Amino acid sequence: MATYIVDVKDARGKVSKEKIQATSPEMARGILRSKYAQVGKIKKAGMDLDLSGVLSMLSKVTVKDKAIFSRQFSVMNNAGVAMVRSLDILSDQTSNPKLKTSLRSIRKEVQEGTSLSEAMVKHPDCFDKLYVNMVQAGEVGGVLDEVLNRLAKLLEDMAKLQNQVKSAMAYPMAVGFLAVVVFFGMTIFLIPIFANIFVDLGVELPALTRFMLWISDLMTSRRVIIPIVVVIALVFAFRQYYKTPLGRLTIDGLALKLPLFGELNEKSAVARFCRVFGTLTRSGVPILNCLDIVQETSGNQVIANAVKSAKKEIQQGGVMSIALSKEKVFPPLALQMISVGEETGELDKMLMKVADFYEDEVEQAVKALTSVLEPLMMVVIAVMVGVILMSMYLPMFKVFDAFG
Repeated sequence: MATYIVDVKDARGKVSKEKIQATSPEMARGILRSKYAQVGKIKKAGMDLDLSGVLSMLSKVTVKDKAIFSRQFSVMNNAGVAMVRSLDILSDQTSNPKLKTSLRSIRKEVQEGTSLSEAMVKHPDCFDKLYVNMVQAGEVGGVLDEVLNRLAKLLEDMAKLQNQVKSAMAYPMAVGFLAVVVFFGMTIFLIPIFANIFVDLGVELPALTRFMLWISDLMTSRRVIIPIVVVIALVFAFRQYYKTPLGRLTIDGLALKLPLFGELNEKSAVARFCRVFGTLTRSGVPILNCLDIVQETSGNQVIANAVKSAKKEIQQGGVMSIALSKEKVFPPLALQMISVGEETGELDKMLMKVADFYEDEVEQAVKALTSVLEPLMMVVIAVMVGVILMSMYLPMFKVFDAFG
């Protein structure tokens, strides 16, 4: 058992420190809750360095973290557990340091009388505008547990969509990395051995072999820092350019037109737009606020600009489906379904059906893309190995000629 030092507050409001032995911080907190009105920070005895702040800064709250929190919070809220108590339990059991710190701060503010949405808006790294607006709509309508359940479903669907897109990129990136490692490994260690043998035999090396030797010399000398610096500079320049409005618009536009990945990017962006928009409208968020939130969470500047233009027309009395069609970004099927939803008054249902359809399309596109990339990567690896073998075998022909 370990010894813990715990900040506690008794019924009179007196704050003190309590030393207790327990197998875990949760056990220590549970024991002290029966003795004190409030149990605060727990620190293991002998650990003077508190890394919680550093870990909170370095960690990132993922979509999966928010989905798990939303699902658990919804269940506890629906079961009648007090909000402060729910936040206290969830902050203890979450493994993400940033989310843990934010939930403790939110619990404190809610305990002091602040609404949940007002407390959450102060932690944008954990709860974005989409999350806060849906919680606010749930508080106003008195259906917070239902909204939290919808949030959990939305975040789970978004996480699934992200994983599908990542899975399409994981295979080529892994194979490409291994191919580069093998290429440079053979270039640095294998080619020089054969080249020295040919030089000892007095054979003039072909241009391809000399080029591969030049690469080998470059990789084993201090000059290797030059291409490394160039690559780092290019990556830095690319990121800085992407941060500019023009750069983001240009690169996101190209992402929708790439030969293999463009269709996948378009379908995933449309699925995300429809899923978020449908969930917001179903939760009672005003349509103009929905467009603001969808614009920020679209993930693509071209889509965001289209939504922004549509919002301006809607404010002037225009129809959303017509406004979106003018930007020529959304597929005709999605626009037609949105139009039908507006005509029938069931826009949220239509948006969710479109989201379901395009999420299935993304899944099929990922499978098709993987089936195309697998033989393509094999060809790339074969070419790389073939170049190395050619650079080693070409001098042998001259050796045979010399012996002949």
